[in-house]
Amino acid sequence: MKVIKELPLSILHSLKYTVLPTNFFTKKSKPTAPVIVSLTSIPQRFGTLHLVIKSILNQNILPKKVILWLNEEHKGIIPKNVKKLESSIFEIRFTKLHCSHKKLIHTLTDFPDTPIITCDDDLMYRKNWLNIIYKEHQKNPNYIIGIKTSHINFENGNSLPFKKWRDEFKTTINQKAFVPIGAWGILYPAKSLHKEVFNIDKMMALAPKADDLWFKAMAILNNTISIQATKTPKEPIPIIGTQKVALKKDNLQKDKNTVQWQAIDKEYGINKIILSQ
Repeated sequence: MKVIKELPLSILHSLKYTVLPTNFFTKKSKPTAPVIVSLTSIPQRFGTLHLVIKSILNQNILPKKVILWLNEEHKGIIPKNVKKLESSIFEIRFTKLHCSHKKLIHTLTDFPDTPIITCDDDLMYRKNWLNIIYKEHQKNPNYIIGIKTSHINFENGNSLPFKKWRDEFKTTINQKAFVPIGAWGILYPAKSLHKEVFNIDKMMALAPKADDLWFKAMAILNNTISIQATKTPKEPIPIIGTQKVALKKDNLQKDKNTVQWQAIDKEYGINKIILSQ
């Protein structure tokens, strides 16, 4: 039912972004915020990727840079409508990594002193999205900020299965237990994650399909609090057809998020740190 309700809005915005000329999005004539937007994608979504990039370049304020990280094997299949958007603001970079973690890992390395906002490749973001999350950052410069968050619930000192986190606060609210939800957008202040975030071997062994959980754990190890934005834009607009391949379906339906969080906790003792006051 939700998909049916979203269909007209998705079609309308998709048509708008398709019809508007490329130079409409590549001209830098708006105020700029000192942040970088960083994302990644997979070939199954390359056909609609230009819609996502255009929605970011159509914000009320612009980031100083938008970086799209792709696997180096895909250099030859990038759609022309994406490559045409390259400018002083938007650029495509390449990595050997295949995992979704590449949306943040390399940008952290290349821009260690700049706040980074991550987002997804299957949504069109509202025009005030960047402005809202940046203003939240200005009010709380040392916190990781999610437009939307979940909360880790505990029972007898153990984290409950991922499906029981969500927004159901069945236990006492613990500020350390808030987990930003990647799809809506997450802002990471400079140096907010522990240096262990760059341990690719551990990352792939413990959380190969749960980048948000890996980054949450690295925030905890670095004693960085995550909070939810006090103001939120309207829900991002889904791009029809992009959910045929989605990590979140696999992670939720097969409860892989729970398995990966348990693996992270076993390695680093994250739950104990969260519960310590």
